[in-house]
Amino acid sequence: MAEYINIRGQSIEVVASDPANPTLGQIWYNSTSNTLKGENFGTASWATGGNLGTARYNLGGSGEQTAALAYGGYTGTAGSSATEEYNGTSWTGGGTFPYVAVNVRGTGIQTATLAVGGWTGTPPFNTNTSSYDGSTWTTVGNYPKGILNIGISGTTTAGLGAGGYSSPGIYNNDTHEFNGSTWTASGNLIQTTNAGIIAGTQTDSIAFTGASSPPFYLITTTDAYDGSTWTTLPATTTQGVWVSAGSGNSASALWYGGEGTPPYTTVSNLYDGTSWASDANLPTGVQAHAGHSPTTSTAISFGGKAPSPTTATNEYNAAGPITKTITAS
Repeated sequence: MAEYINIRGQSIEVVASDPANPTLGQIWYNSTSNTLKGENFGTASWATGGNLGTARYNLGGSGEQTAALAYGGYTGTAGSSATEEYNGTSWTGGGTFPYVAVNVRGTGIQTATLAVGGWTGTPPFNTNTSSYDGSTWTTVGNYPKGILNIGISGTTTAGLGAGGYSSPGIYNNDTHEFNGSTWTASGNLIQTTNAGIIAGTQTDSIAFTGASSPPFYLITTTDAYDGSTWTTLPATTTQGVWVSAGSGNSASALWYGGEGTPPYTTVSNLYDGTSWASDANLPTGVQAHAGHSPTTSTAISFGGKAPSPTTATNEYNAAGPITKTITAS
């Protein structure tokens, strides 16, 4: 039988522990675990995480895989003001949200989240802007109008809000910037939108998915914001609405799940700065879920409707280098 040294021209390194930063194609023998290993390029995938304490949909969400935040939502029978914190393994209770918040949207990290709008079940919609510091929610200013399903990005001191649903039958394209206490009008979205996503920073955001009216129809448009103006980017590969889970910026973005064709979809779409392409599917179709993470590499999905309110949490593993154990099969 041919030996590896004769095929590749070098011997396999024997090590007591796996290399800290192996290169693609590198092969080694781990003498501690008695296994042959190599560095390969893995495809994107989703892994199951710990379940939320309360099943709910149309909730707000922010943070990342190891430090996420869930707040508000609808349990199927009532609105919620509950907040839960995720540590990468399990969810625990956090500070109570200032009001019952269905269709609230947020941005930021677990210890510095900005949340806007929502409602208690009937109009008028809420104008509150609330900030979370890791333990307590504080009302920090009002949005210019009552709003739900708003697209929101940025931080607690440099936020961006656009679109959303302000009253029955009224979708919006107005954009506002937040400085930590007040909102100021900026350049409008290219079209009205409801229940879509905005991800990124106040000076570099991307807007995608949602519905436009009249009439209610799902959109595939993608737009980028540079701090004052929205411009058109390539369209997404599929339609989606009730997608409050997404991440990234104008150079790299990801969205997943939502209502499309069919309802409660598992689809994921990844943007590489040039075009959108289908990516790894969620394990189960879901809509009205949350998971507004800062980057695509820390993407997370939790809660939602599938079709009943769910506690499911799923974590995204981006395509990239992966260490594999080499077996005879």
